[in-house]
This record gives sequence, C-alpha cells and structure tokens, in this order.
Amino acid sequence: MPANLPVPLRDRLGRPLESLRLSVTDRCNLRCLYCMPEEDYVWLPRQELLSFEELVRLVDIFTELGVTRLRLTGGEPLLRHNVDRLVAMLTQNPRIMDLAMTTNGVLFAEQAETLKRAGLGRVTISLDTLQRERFRLMTRRDEHDRVLSAFGAARRAGFKGTKLDAVVMRGENDGELADLIEFGHKNDVEVRFIEYMDVLGATKWSMAKVVSRDEMLQRLEERYGKIRPAAETSSAPASRFLLPDGTVFGIIASTTSPFCRTCDRSRITADGVWYRCLYATNGTDLRKLLRGTAATANASRGAAKSDSDIASVIAEAWREREDRGAEERASRNHREAFIGIEELRRDPHLEMHTRGG
Repeated sequence: MPANLPVPLRDRLGRPLESLRLSVTDRCNLRCLYCMPEEDYVWLPRQELLSFEELVRLVDIFTELGVTRLRLTGGEPLLRHNVDRLVAMLTQNPRIMDLAMTTNGVLFAEQAETLKRAGLGRVTISLDTLQRERFRLMTRRDEHDRVLSAFGAARRAGFKGTKLDAVVMRGENDGELADLIEFGHKNDVEVRFIEYMDVLGATKWSMAKVVSRDEMLQRLEERYGKIRPAAETSSAPASRFLLPDGTVFGIIASTTSPFCRTCDRSRITADGVWYRCLYATNGTDLRKLLRGTAATANASRGAAKSDSDIASVIAEAWREREDRGAEERASRNHREAFIGIEELRRDPHLEMHTRGG
C-alpha cells in the first residue's frame, strides 16, 4: 500500500474497510428475474437522493478511513443524469486506486467514450444470455442488441479489464456457460458466473434454481478438459479459474461457498443509507448526518455533522461489524426467499436494486 494512504479500519473479524459500492440511483430499465421479479416497486423519493456533491463528500470521508476501491452501482447507474460529471469529480480524490462501474449495458454504448474521458477506470457489464428471446424473458425488456453492443463500445473507448457478469439460474440460462466463455474470449472480457442468491428482492428464489460452483466447473470440464484454480490471493468475490488454453473466468459462489470471512465491501444507497452486509436489514443513515434531522412540531431541526463527526460514526460502526449474512443463510437446513413481498413494499431499502449488488 502506498505510504500516503491511511491504514484501513478493521472489523471484529479483522476485515478491512477497503471497498465501497456507491449506488447513484435505485431506478432500473430492466426487470431481471433474479433481482426485480415483481410487477410493482416502491421507489426512493427523488428529493431524498444524495447530490453529486454529497456523494463525493461521503467518498472523501470513506477514503480517509481506508477505502481505496470504489464501484458505482444502481439500480442502473447510467440512468442518473450526467453521471460522467460525478465520475470526473471522484477522480480528483487521489486515494481512489480503482474506480469502476457495474452496468446492465443498455445505455453504455452511447456513454462509453464520455465515461472514459471523465476518468472511469473499469466497467463490468451484466449479460446473462446470448439468446435474444431468452434475454427478453429474463429481463422483461427487448434490449439485447444494445447490451451486446456495450462490449465493443468498451473496447473502442479504451477500457481494459472489462468483465461480464452472468447470474446462472437452473432452467433459464445454465446451458450457456461455455457459450458465454467463448463470447468473453472473442470480446476480450473476463466472464464471471454468479450463483443465484437468496437475497433481498429475489422473491422467486429457491435452492432448486441454484447451479453451484462445483456443478459449473464439472460442466465446463466436460467441455474443455481439466480446469485449475488461478494461483492468487484476493478479497475479490470471484474465485478465478484457468481453462487448458489459459482463458480465465471467475465464479462468485456466495450461495454455496460464502466468502464472508474476507469480505471488505460495504454499500451506500442513493439516499445515503450505509449497509455493511448485502443481507443486512438495517443500515446507518448517513444522509441525516450530512443534512441534519428535519424539524418537527416538538423539536427543532438537528444540525448537520462535520466530516470528522461522520467519520467517527462510520469508524465505530465498522469496528463493531460482525456481519456474516451469506454464511448464516448457508448454514440453514431449510432456505426460502429471504424477504417477503409485503415487507419489501414497505421498505424499498430492502431491494437489491436499491443498494446495488
């Protein structure tokens, strides 16, 4: 670690505060089966969304505490108007060593060059299927061609290290593992398969629909021959593997083989709620600290807090962190969808599209 970077905070399990995922909107232009399977959603009030200046201020505080990797998420982050301006503002922070974005790709081709010029370092594009009709069924939208075009646009804009994320669901797209790897090889992107997770808005989840990492590897070995693990030590969520020809791919096995013990990630929603675990049902309201509490009939408006005050709240919460949400879910003998529909409709913060993946 460079000498000018602070030593990151560590929680009760010794996990550092190094990676932050910043949601810039809860809106999305797809309705994917594994994330937004219902018909109607409750959205965050627009007036409660943090401004770019507030988002940058929070990032500055978090990097003072040790965060070096930042990922912009959503919802779909490219639905936030002028998000390239936010990217440019964030690049002024010298402590950010890795500035990335996860996008569903629908709007990426038309913004790729602008985002690159603004300073975005890397991009991950979600693509679960190479078949147009299957894409329409999985996302309830007919945007397959635009997503496919995103990969070429990333290459032309000069992005390196682009990744393709695919959530694998039994009976939906689990027959396309090799096809997706071939697509990734052709387009110079690393494919990462993600086990279908029983988290937040995944109201249709069942264990029967999960294709495990072991099963994925078995299927791919039947096609390609012996697969070996990549020799590396990392806190990244994906375990990386090598095909016999050297092609690298990853598998994120949060459902069957959780990586909670090395998880250094936390998430901030677009309205400023900070979650230390993807499975957490309660978070810390940082917007209230930024803006102060609203006045009521019986109390005056609370004062906004200083950066040092907010940093103290964050530091204390991280040091007390014991979250192991995926491990706790995996230890259950019987698993079903984590959150019910009615509870989700009461609190949009419990949705995956609100806090980012």
